[in-house]
Amino acid sequence: MERLRSSAPIPPHLRGSIMALGNFDGFHAGHQAVVARAIARARAEGRPAIVATFDPHPVRLFRPDTPWFRLTTLDQRQALFAAAGADAMLVFDFTPAMAGMPAEEFAAFLVQDLGAAGVVTGQDFTFGQARSGNAATLAELGTALDMVAEAVPAVTDGSDEIISSSRIRDTLRAGDCDTATRLLTRPFTIQGVVQHGDKLGRTIGFPTANIDMGHYLRPAYGIYAVRGLLPDGRMLDGAANLGIRPSFDPPKELLEPHFFDFAESLYDQVIEVQLIHYLHGERKYDGLDALMAGIAQDCVDARQILAGTPRLA
Repeated sequence: MERLRSSAPIPPHLRGSIMALGNFDGFHAGHQAVVARAIARARAEGRPAIVATFDPHPVRLFRPDTPWFRLTTLDQRQALFAAAGADAMLVFDFTPAMAGMPAEEFAAFLVQDLGAAGVVTGQDFTFGQARSGNAATLAELGTALDMVAEAVPAVTDGSDEIISSSRIRDTLRAGDCDTATRLLTRPFTIQGVVQHGDKLGRTIGFPTANIDMGHYLRPAYGIYAVRGLLPDGRMLDGAANLGIRPSFDPPKELLEPHFFDFAESLYDQVIEVQLIHYLHGERKYDGLDALMAGIAQDCVDARQILAGTPRLA
């Protein structure tokens, strides 16, 4: 799959596309419906299918001090869009200049610079300076530009609540992995490079693969049943601490998965860690023996949970 930037020319073979347009952070069930509609239209019309996203997220541009909230990295989104059947991912360089574009100018940019023949958005899509444009505006402006714009209705779950990235963030902050997985259609997954750490885990029989949380949303701190996806395709069960390790000094925020029955080195490798189930919050143990006993019990509990949980890639 090709990755394009809005600041660079669109290759000729990808002009005339049907473009799914949104942020698509998390690529949850609602986002999937928008992208699926764009791809279906592209295939029916014999056109390339492009999924567009924004970097940085508009919230980060306007409120740079906002705590980290991303559900997916660009690399993860690219893999997800490719699996959905898109031909390319287009990353909008969301700069102050782009944010200040009038709605009419942005619509013209889609057609003239990016070569879009059609655009599919969610019904809540907004664009242009001060979010002056919406899905209806885009359809109206598109008519004059010979671009067809279509809005896909919001997707709801079994409780008739709209599926949204903000709702998923709330569930993860509450430690509700089950709901997050259902809305995303897969577990919330953190991708990162395994770092060299202080190696305290291996000295007590529980080696961990330490990963910096980067720009990801911070879910509830605590202990999780997890699954790890290795670069070679293997999937490992484990238990992980996500937080600041209250039993150790100095504190440092990390995701620290311990994979069961696994002794290979993962240093400097890029792995993914799925948060399957929240076991409990962080605990400060009174001494090393109590800590080891607590970790051992967490591993027993995590094994039991994972044994009854289907694996989802």
